Amino acid sequence: MNRFARLATRLLGTPRALVWVAAEGSAVVESWPVGSLDAEASALCRRVAELGAPLALAGDADGALAFAGVPLVGPSGELLGVLAATDTGPRAWSEEDLRDLGDLGAACSAQMRLRLRSDEVQRAGEAAGEAASLAEAEADRMETLLSRAQLLLRAAEDLGDTSGLKEVWARVSGLAGGELKPSHVGLDLMGEDGLLRQVAGAEAGQAPWTGPGEGYGADSGWPGARAVREGRTVVVDRQKLTRGYTPEAVAGFDALGLHTLACVPLSGAEGVFGVLALGWDVPHVVDSAERAVLVVLADYTARAVERASYLDERVSVALRLQQAMLTDLVPVPGLETAALYRPAARQDMVGGDWYDLHPLLGPPGAWAVTVGDITGHDLGAATLMGQVRSMLRQADIDHPDRPPHQAVEALVRACQTLGLPAGGTLVHAHLTPRPAGHWQFAWTNAGHPPPLLTHPGVPGEPAEELGAHDILIHPGLPPGPRTTHTRLLAPGSTLLLYTDGLVEHREQDLDAATGEAARRLAAASTDTPLGDVLEHLAGTVAPAHPEDDMVLLAIRIAPHNPSAC
Repeated sequence: MNRFARLATRLLGTPRALVWVAAEGSAVVESWPVGSLDAEASALCRRVAELGAPLALAGDADGALAFAGVPLVGPSGELLGVLAATDTGPRAWSEEDLRDLGDLGAACSAQMRLRLRSDEVQRAGEAAGEAASLAEAEADRMETLLSRAQLLLRAAEDLGDTSGLKEVWARVSGLAGGELKPSHVGLDLMGEDGLLRQVAGAEAGQAPWTGPGEGYGADSGWPGARAVREGRTVVVDRQKLTRGYTPEAVAGFDALGLHTLACVPLSGAEGVFGVLALGWDVPHVVDSAERAVLVVLADYTARAVERASYLDERVSVALRLQQAMLTDLVPVPGLETAALYRPAARQDMVGGDWYDLHPLLGPPGAWAVTVGDITGHDLGAATLMGQVRSMLRQADIDHPDRPPHQAVEALVRACQTLGLPAGGTLVHAHLTPRPAGHWQFAWTNAGHPPPLLTHPGVPGEPAEELGAHDILIHPGLPPGPRTTHTRLLAPGSTLLLYTDGLVEHREQDLDAATGEAARRLAAASTDTPLGDVLEHLAGTVAPAHPEDDMVLLAIRIAPHNPSAC
């Protein structure tokens, strides 16, 4: 309710306003500025409630309060409260002032009636039915009030769960387009360089239109800049532009064929940070009631933008954290290696997929290789992934000459001891050079998709699926037992480790997708760089619009060169 009090101060230009809500024994009061209530204003609200009619007092120079109040009524005419604005010293309330206050009181009454319902869907239906019955008596005026009340209710619902700036713009465009029917909707936000820039709309065919070039300052001559500077709604047509704005503003207005432009400031915890701009390419009158709707819509939009910006920053931090874990592969003598990371199509999803390749302290020339997937798609998953990756490295260092499964068992024990809620799958392996250019591949699989291995000299055969595996990692599962499996890799062999983002998608069976990956891996020429092979697999086997992150790590055993021994 204090938002309606704030709107009353802005519409009537008063320092104070309040919503006095009738209650048994006492009254509940919401004021703007918050906490600015005085006893005289409350007493006058009670007088309006007793009269059941509007009351306007001009005040005087001796300190009597200038007061204007209207009753807020329910669906059966019962009193819900009073909306009032106050000023110090004498003030003559104009007919427009009282009409604006009455219009805002009608919107406030509608909002209070909606708040009385148990849930938003039921409230919307009952409000529509109630307003429809009123519309039979008051025709077009009440029909307009109904549609605008519904617009504000939908704004509260639709903007309450947005997760990105483009989604906020799309929701606002949809809301405004249904009722206000603008030809342009712009959402301009202040950047770190002090310039306002349109954050969305160009992809829907709209050119940047509320400011010149790449952005415009709050001190420029554009209507949106004035709305930001003065913290108020600015409505212009071409005549007003010609009288009070720069020639550049008039030229931009004409170039887009606009007749009317309304710019509403977006205010947050630290002041005005942007502007919501609506333009019409046909003559359009923005009356006081529509101004009130635009101000409330901008208020909902501002809160959605602040929330979306916060979520965008969290996703950005998580992506940077995840990318920091995916280090460049170091050269390994006798091996060709390549890795690929592909994020999900949805930019607000951050996963726990990772790969790793590092030297071991055990046998000379031995390396550890890991591909894993920590459950989750948020900052927590990315953080857990970083901890698990580091702990698994430490487990290898602390257990030299031990098989890979013991490092994973040590990781699981450490997670359970520390209470780390890490769950997911992984393949952890040791690669050790052997005579004649061979390498021993020793691996343990914790519920992960099977590694794929091609065999040189066997044309036409798909890559072998190394399907042996143990249980996945989960805080609620026992730590073992786990096993290590070994395979001798001949020169020319190619080994592929990957996460489920490559083969899990709705359009294809998991086994069929894995088989397709095995066939395409085996069909790749040994002369093709591994990086190109991975790009080919990601482009042909993975879904076109993946819903999960994807990691691929390929290792090719170099051809044996006896002269190098």
